[in-house]
Amino acid sequence: MVLPEQSRVIDLRAAEALRQQSRGASRDAALRYASILFPESMSAAIALGEQFLETAAEAALKHGDDASLSFEGLHWGSACDPSVVRDGLTFVKHIRQFHERMNLTPAPALLQVPGYFKGTPWTVIGHDAEVPWPARAEKMDYELEIGWVMGRTAHNITPDTARSHLFGVTIFNDFSARDLQANEFAIGMGPTKSKDFAYGIGPWITTIDEFPRLDNIRMSVRVNGETWGEGDSSELLWSVEELIAYVSLGDHVQPGDVIGSGTMGNGSALELGRSLTPGDIVELEVSGVGVLRNRMGPRQEGTWWPTPRKPFM
Repeated sequence: MVLPEQSRVIDLRAAEALRQQSRGASRDAALRYASILFPESMSAAIALGEQFLETAAEAALKHGDDASLSFEGLHWGSACDPSVVRDGLTFVKHIRQFHERMNLTPAPALLQVPGYFKGTPWTVIGHDAEVPWPARAEKMDYELEIGWVMGRTAHNITPDTARSHLFGVTIFNDFSARDLQANEFAIGMGPTKSKDFAYGIGPWITTIDEFPRLDNIRMSVRVNGETWGEGDSSELLWSVEELIAYVSLGDHVQPGDVIGSGTMGNGSALELGRSLTPGDIVELEVSGVGVLRNRMGPRQEGTWWPTPRKPFM
């Protein structure tokens, strides 16, 4: 449990173990029980439903001070461990400006269904982690997004029930290698190496009850302390609820899965005609959540790359 205003966290497993010991449990039994309610996996914890949140509140109230840690010296993992990464395309301004920069015409299909892609969960990184620079990439970019964290399994749901499936809100940085992306778009099978090197998720999750509205959340991005973009979560081509419902069609979205909102207008360096360099510090800020900070790592050298083939048609 994160207490940002106090710059500390509560180790919920330790707090719950202390609570159970105060009620007569042995130390070993208390730790076993607490490990079930507060496992290593955030997704597994979310899947416990109301029991997770209720026990977290009780443990923090009774023994939070005894199981408290300062922010200083903490190593932050990813705020969640999704079974698969999904990222949408919903902000009108970004769609327009991206296509203008790339000298492309938006596909009519964008007006028919919410677009999204799937990425690997194995390269998800957290707050203050270094971003690995992908092989052969030159034009690196950040993408300022909200991460919608699922709280319940969703299968063939509708927009009117979608919000009830949300657990909370986090920050999602869909790092992109723009030069690699151009070739992958031309193939037409979606992004691969231009995206799957890193997905930033963090610094933590704010529960959904703290957001009365999802279409007016303030967002901004800074690079090396300089503000590169500001805006909010309005001007959506598809609502949050429509995106989640569409993702669930024919699929089984799991508790702890993260669905990216798509990039906010002016939320990428590409829209500004800029790009990142090794060592740059990227900070994404979302009101009600916090700041997700990452440093761009060094360029990779000597990595194998496919040899182009001769035309066959």
